[in-house]
Amino acid sequence: MTTELRVLDPSEWDRWFAALELAFGGLAEEPEERALWRDLTECGRSLGVWDGDRAVGTAGAFSFRLTVPGGAAVPAAGVTMVSVAGTHRRRGLLTSMMRRQLDDVRALGEPLAVLTASEPVIYGRFGYGAATWSQRGTIDTTRVRLDVPAGTDEVALRMVPAEESTAVTEAVYARMAPLRPGTTLRAPGWERLPVLDAPGSRNGSSPLLCVVAERAGEVVGYAYYTIRADWSWAGANGSVGVRELRGLDPVAEAALWRFLCSVDLTTTVRFDSRPVDDAWQHLVSDVRRCEPAVREGLFARLVDVGAALEARTYQAPVDVVFEVADAFCPWNAGRWRLSGDAKGAVCERTSDAADLSLSVRELGAAYLGGTSLAALAGAGRVAELREGALAEASLAFGSAVAPWLPHGF
Repeated sequence: MTTELRVLDPSEWDRWFAALELAFGGLAEEPEERALWRDLTECGRSLGVWDGDRAVGTAGAFSFRLTVPGGAAVPAAGVTMVSVAGTHRRRGLLTSMMRRQLDDVRALGEPLAVLTASEPVIYGRFGYGAATWSQRGTIDTTRVRLDVPAGTDEVALRMVPAEESTAVTEAVYARMAPLRPGTTLRAPGWERLPVLDAPGSRNGSSPLLCVVAERAGEVVGYAYYTIRADWSWAGANGSVGVRELRGLDPVAEAALWRFLCSVDLTTTVRFDSRPVDDAWQHLVSDVRRCEPAVREGLFARLVDVGAALEARTYQAPVDVVFEVADAFCPWNAGRWRLSGDAKGAVCERTSDAADLSLSVRELGAAYLGGTSLAALAGAGRVAELREGALAEASLAFGSAVAPWLPHGF
């Protein structure tokens, strides 16, 4: 049985996407969701493996710009829609797609590739490391109170139809995007993602709702949320589900949290994706009762080690030589000297003795400042070859705010 790997032709999209749906459980996307992904798919950056006229492997990439420490927006391939048919496993199809994809990313001059993983165990062997972390939690509003900062009462709140909201909410998102590493800048078309509200995907919740926060006539924050009604003999036990919440300052953000925690006929506020350093956990009176939990978010892969390390800044001066192992993209392998600080950096090939030894996977994990090199060394995945080099590099690679991916792709 022979297969063919080729770039996706737009006329093949329906069959290609159907193969993806089958690999992810066989449930068809709602029409609104399917239409969005069809419009966003970059066919020239999408690959299919075909067995005759049947798609048996899929992989795509979005052309993103990703915020890195220092605030720069760096070109990054957003790897997506990866699947292999159950009938065609253990034939090297995934490896062939990853090989072609990373070669293409390099040819486009993008120093990074990033992805979210349905099965994280898959991508380490291709050089991807967990670079951001995401927090979930549930605020029991019957037992947990909020202590909001002074000035919160000066923020006005206004309901806006979700389908009409992006004219104001996207401006807030754009202002905040440079402030947190791991954020993707939303190119035209992506503003449809946060307001995607297919009726068949609501799972018993209300249609999407939007509240905006204003001060002196200026929009300073917003929240997208839903309400799930629930009743017992004792009364209402509804819940608020937070899809997205952004505030330009602590007061605006606190005003939005207070609003969500006081929605009538609800007793809980649930959220599945917030930064691990998010303000909510310092507003609540009892964080333990909110049962916070953390998991990995964005996986990062340095496609061009030198260009990627030069693209960000460093929170402390650093001058170290890395010995990088990268079997899958051998052009990265070898020694690199990184010299940088808060103003910028240079990363070049060198023959000098190495200070730290690691694989490109560890560089990807540490790249946005969400995973420390010292922690990786504690797991035996980074070796210190010069005394003091680990502490120097680990401090420099850190980020003042935890990196976070606001939404999946």
